[in-house]
Amino acid sequence: MGDPSRRLFLAGAAALGVSPAIARRVPAPRIINPLVRQRADAQVFRHSDGWYYMTGSVPEYDRLVLRRSRTLAGLSSATEKVLWRHLPSGPMSGFIWAPELHLIDGRWIMYFAAGPSGGGEDVFRIRTYAIRCDGPDPMTGPWSVLGQLQTPWDSFTLDSTSFVHRGTRYLSWAQREPGIDTNSNLYLAPLATPLTLAAKPARLSVPTLEWETRGFKVNEAPALLARHGRLFLTYSASATDARYCLGMLTARADADIMDPAAWSKSPVPVMTTSREHKIFGPGHNSFTTDEQGRDMLVFHARDYEQIQGDPLFDPNRHTRVQPIRYTPAGVPVFNPPVANGPLA
Repeated sequence: MGDPSRRLFLAGAAALGVSPAIARRVPAPRIINPLVRQRADAQVFRHSDGWYYMTGSVPEYDRLVLRRSRTLAGLSSATEKVLWRHLPSGPMSGFIWAPELHLIDGRWIMYFAAGPSGGGEDVFRIRTYAIRCDGPDPMTGPWSVLGQLQTPWDSFTLDSTSFVHRGTRYLSWAQREPGIDTNSNLYLAPLATPLTLAAKPARLSVPTLEWETRGFKVNEAPALLARHGRLFLTYSASATDARYCLGMLTARADADIMDPAAWSKSPVPVMTTSREHKIFGPGHNSFTTDEQGRDMLVFHARDYEQIQGDPLFDPNRHTRVQPIRYTPAGVPVFNPPVANGPLA
């Protein structure tokens, strides 16, 4: 079938009277980092319709947004649509965090975390919700609230991601579990519906290592990369300043992934701040491929270290992308985060 993005490009070129031979010699636009400024917690994926879709947290934490482009580089200037805004009152009236878009059973679903307004500690009463699109096109269809994710505990919950493995759809997320002295741990469960679990969740990771507990005891923002007969589940750890970093869990693709013992944790972070490249606090990643089919890491980071006040309210966590390298054994390599500028 070939690359759908390339086919669409060639078709458009033909409509403009450009010969296919010439069109094939036209390279995809060059990516310049940061790809999109002031978009944290970014999710970028290439859908089967040939579009790249991107969502992420806005600095105001007040709305859910989506953009798309025929090219990865084009996301930087693509028109952004507001899908939904926080409510005037109630549990979804405050901060809106970390959206992710998924097509589940033929319907577009966007997971996100939200809390109430009003100030004080109550604004961090964060829970996970979803909105649903009533139509095939997420950029044009109407969106409405589907409901709240149901987990065993009514506690701090965020950063839901979904994937299908060996015919079963799973949800992985971060949550504070009562009785465990951490800010958040990582969990996994099969889904019965987009907002209900089909089994008791498995606790995959608790922040216990030194680099996972700097400032806060955090494991959050899971993202799955399935390659070379293994599942690589990356996650973010520690406070959201320059100490923020990526960790990784690994399991065999043929293992029982609901068994926590099937997963091994990297003893060191797999992506960290690079003072040489002036990239600070890389984290909350996702995965996509570029027009050539290369695996790409999507993440956010700042290009300075010193922050005034709470890092969560510093607006300059920018979306960045870079190719993933692999060791001879097929393990992904993410470090170091590349510097600002054109991507090689």
